[in-house]
Amino acid sequence: MPIVTVKMIEGRTDEQKKALVERVTEAVVETVNAPPEAVTIVIEEMSKNHYATAGVRASDK
Repeated sequence: MPIVTVKMIEGRTDEQKKALVERVTEAVVETVNAPPEAVTIVIEEMSKNHYATAGVRASDK
């Protein structure tokens, strides 16, 4: 049972998230030959003040 966690900054639309889980599920099914009903996708959204690259928060860019 593959479980995929996607971490991303909040702000995507429901349509974008729906497309993301559909495409990731397809990729997992094709890659590891798992049935779609065995694939679980977890989206973890974080605020821009909880994400930083090179010492700079995304909210400060």
